[in-house]
Amino acid sequence: MRLEILCADRIGIAQEVLNILVNYQVDLKGIEVDSVNCKMYVSFPPIEFEQFQKIMPEIRLIDGVEDVRTTAFLPSEREHNELNTLLSALPDGVISIDAKGWVRHCNDAACKDLSLSLDDVLGENINNLLKGFNFTRWLEGKEVLGQTTRVEVGGEDFIADILPITVPQKPDGDILAGAVINIKSQSRLGQQVSAFRRYGQESFATIHSNSTAMRRVVREARKMSQLDAPILITGETGTGKELLARACHYASNRSIKPFIALSCASLPDDVAESELFGYAGFEENAAPKRGVLEQADGGTVFLDEVGEMSTQLQTKLLRFLQDGTFRKVGDENEVKVNVRIIAATQKDLPAMVQEGTFREDLYYRINVLTLDIAPLRDRKADIGPLTEHFIQKYAQQNGQPAPTLASDCLVFLEQYPWPGNVRQLENAVYRAVSLLDDKELRVEHMQLPTFTHELGYLESDFEGTLEHAVKRFEATLLRKLYPAYPSSRQLAKRLGLSHTAVANKLREYGINRKTVKV
Repeated sequence: MRLEILCADRIGIAQEVLNILVNYQVDLKGIEVDSVNCKMYVSFPPIEFEQFQKIMPEIRLIDGVEDVRTTAFLPSEREHNELNTLLSALPDGVISIDAKGWVRHCNDAACKDLSLSLDDVLGENINNLLKGFNFTRWLEGKEVLGQTTRVEVGGEDFIADILPITVPQKPDGDILAGAVINIKSQSRLGQQVSAFRRYGQESFATIHSNSTAMRRVVREARKMSQLDAPILITGETGTGKELLARACHYASNRSIKPFIALSCASLPDDVAESELFGYAGFEENAAPKRGVLEQADGGTVFLDEVGEMSTQLQTKLLRFLQDGTFRKVGDENEVKVNVRIIAATQKDLPAMVQEGTFREDLYYRINVLTLDIAPLRDRKADIGPLTEHFIQKYAQQNGQPAPTLASDCLVFLEQYPWPGNVRQLENAVYRAVSLLDDKELRVEHMQLPTFTHELGYLESDFEGTLEHAVKRFEATLLRKLYPAYPSSRQLAKRLGLSHTAVANKLREYGINRKTVKV
């Protein structure tokens, strides 16, 4: 039984409480004083109710006692259990030693690292458990400071953080009471470093979303990351579709499982099929191979440029999305895995469905959740922060001070159409910073080609007269427009010219159905 006594700070009040317990022959188990809140706690074995009814009024009559009530635990009991719960939950080993190096406490993770039971560790000297560091010499030193050092446990290297435990003692200062040792194996340390790097490189925090359009995408992506349905990410080349897919994976409950990307455009059909589903090794001297889906079990598979998939591969992917099963190439047995699919494309999939080049049922299977990344030219608010980020990144990478960005250069970058989007911006900044001999990044350092969405990249320099330049422009324009019109008469109508004028120009530039791929 435990009592909480609210009382004044008076000399002798604790003795009077103890005298009452002695008079009733109650064995005291513990007593604690909270001088800050003016409380006293006493603990004793369970007693009869009649005896309890007599003790409580007598304690209340003591001068300075304001209230008495039962309590479930003493403050030290709560602190002790809080500490034990915390130590048990920690994935890293924690060992507590006294001022002579004898182990007083050890959590489960430390016992596991030491390959010993708790009984074998308690009371053992720390120098017998962790090799490579003289704990005795450290504890007996004139100034005992925290240490981070390498230690050895059973032939394996560990990193140990050693922190002294001191007890304040006035007026002599702090007295050393022992130390707490936190140990991490190389593999555990590697996991933490990888997690830190992954968060730094592949999380939503690294996605610059100053523009309204990008903030909306990131906001929706954060919500979608917690779901298991497929995600379709659309956007032009270089907008960061894979970066967004990785952020979705590492923000999900699949983050500790693999994230594997497969480009559907870079591999031939037969190779893409074996890469995705694996093969059974039916050929002579060919070992079985686990495909991307099997390797990513429990995680996420990112299918880049899914619009480039062959019809055969689309059919097999559709089957997998229906029930999570597939067959390896050359195998009759089914394999079942738990994988989330995130697909990306810069193609117009609805138009491809209408043309019959992309399966309609597959489109609806992968288009459960959709994220559309706007092109960089429509996200002008992101251009400045992205440029500053890349300047800092590549200046640091090259070991040089980061240059400042000229205001007119920023205006130029915000007005440039960026057909290659963020990837083109990063490459342009990388080239400019790497070659820069100045402290300021200006327009002339960017070396960006002239570009219009109607005509693509244009020559910044040309030889000859204006007439020659106009003719080259006319020829380029006609070559691009000619395949889109079934007759030169319709092309003439589109350009607002007579049929004869257009026919003469086509003849002059040698443009016809044979020279232009329709």
